[in-house]
Amino acid sequence: MAAPMTNDQSCFFALALGVSFLKCLLINAYHSTDFEVHRNWLALTHSLPVPQWYYEATSEWTLDYPPLFAWFEYGLSHIAWFFDKEMLVVQNLNYASPATILFQRLSVIVADVVFFYAVKECCKCLREDKGKDLLGKPSFILTVLLLWNFGLLIVDHIHFQYNGFLFGVLLLSIARHFQNRHFEGALLFSVLFNLKHIYLYIAPAYGIYLLRCFCFTQSNADGSLQWRSFSVVRLVTLGTIVLSTFAVSFGPFIALGQLPQVLSRLFPFKRGLCHAYWAPNIWALYNIADKAFSILGVKFKLLDINKLPKASMTGGLVQEFQHSVLPSVSPLATLVCTLLSILPALFRIWHRPNGARGFLRCLVICALGSFMFGWHVHEKAILMAILPLSLLAVESREEARIFLILSITGHYSLFPLLFTTQELPIKIFLMLLFTIFSLTSLKTLFRKGGALLNPLEATYLLGLIPLELICEFVYPLTVWQKTFPFLPLMLTSVYCALGVTYAFIRLYISLLTCSDNTKKIKTQ
Repeated sequence: MAAPMTNDQSCFFALALGVSFLKCLLINAYHSTDFEVHRNWLALTHSLPVPQWYYEATSEWTLDYPPLFAWFEYGLSHIAWFFDKEMLVVQNLNYASPATILFQRLSVIVADVVFFYAVKECCKCLREDKGKDLLGKPSFILTVLLLWNFGLLIVDHIHFQYNGFLFGVLLLSIARHFQNRHFEGALLFSVLFNLKHIYLYIAPAYGIYLLRCFCFTQSNADGSLQWRSFSVVRLVTLGTIVLSTFAVSFGPFIALGQLPQVLSRLFPFKRGLCHAYWAPNIWALYNIADKAFSILGVKFKLLDINKLPKASMTGGLVQEFQHSVLPSVSPLATLVCTLLSILPALFRIWHRPNGARGFLRCLVICALGSFMFGWHVHEKAILMAILPLSLLAVESREEARIFLILSITGHYSLFPLLFTTQELPIKIFLMLLFTIFSLTSLKTLFRKGGALLNPLEATYLLGLIPLELICEFVYPLTVWQKTFPFLPLMLTSVYCALGVTYAFIRLYISLLTCSDNTKKIKTQ
């Protein structure tokens, strides 16, 4: 006879069912061009032989994910056939019949089962007191922060992508490392990387952590490395796991002599420094500085306006461009900046690992460092830092503070993704709902010690309210709307970049100053 569900289990399933119902309500909401991207991938993987997958270019939305995701689309296409065969015709560009919309929306909702399972496993890794009531438990708060994450809801179930499924694999990998099941954790991350190569951002954290804390089996009393404890067997086993995954994924294309073509699709460096509108990172601040200098230069007759390059970066385009005054940034320069931004974190976990939580802090910094300094960063990549940081936010007061700043700022920076009028109240309501829960639950969890945010931080976050009013309601009524249509996007990116940069600095301080043996933090 099956054991009855506990209150915690009942609550988890209620939250999962509730958010699934909400996702179903959003089936007929606006969807972006990513909807057509994935429909096209369904069509080409279903209709064409494998050797043509990474050469097919009937649609402008060519296949640019790693092979494992292509096989994922191939599997989905066989179910899609029962909904509407016409969606699987490569030539049917921008095809969006009701059955196609229903299938693609449901495929994202069902794939989120992986995310649900991963969240449940992550909750098992938390340190919490047994006697607390449900609403005061870190596991309950974490469940809501993850399952009802605002960013995932709008990016996957309105804008349209499969991030929930992918983040499920990531969180499950993290949970396995917390559970000392390192081979499983490494396998899951290797699979994840072969599903979407953006997770290359956090690969250094995995590599250094596994080498330091798994391949070296012992540390000295002061926490320093014991070189004699190195295990060749563990290193070879990890290498075999990783290489086997890559062999399954890329092997057929290597055998076909298509590896250069696949890599050219995965890493299209001909795209510009910034994606669509500026993601809220250091390059948004760099771009606005360049614009300010060029305006001042023209005003004071230091620059000839006819010799300045056109400001293509303001028009939502992705081609290469040149800055007007400041040096133009190359892909190599962004790579160097990214590596420099994460090296101190990698150095820290090599010398003082601080267990799985030290690894998780390093992972978040790698994700955020790559977001801050990477080439052609998508605004949605901020979720790669926000979601893992949720695990630390329910156990540490300082990281709860950082989480509030990063999540509120990062989530607001996603607002321009939903630009249609009918989605405006939805995104505002869901953002408010998630933000109010985050603030109240974490404040209750860490009620000893005063407010989580200092006055300056609170004032900055409150500044998002007038920013939203200006961008959504005031600016469209002005005469500048036609002349400078990009201005609201620029304001949003630059304002949010300040908050993301601040959170990045605070996170680094937290990593470098945390004790080597983290004690359980009192939350009562």
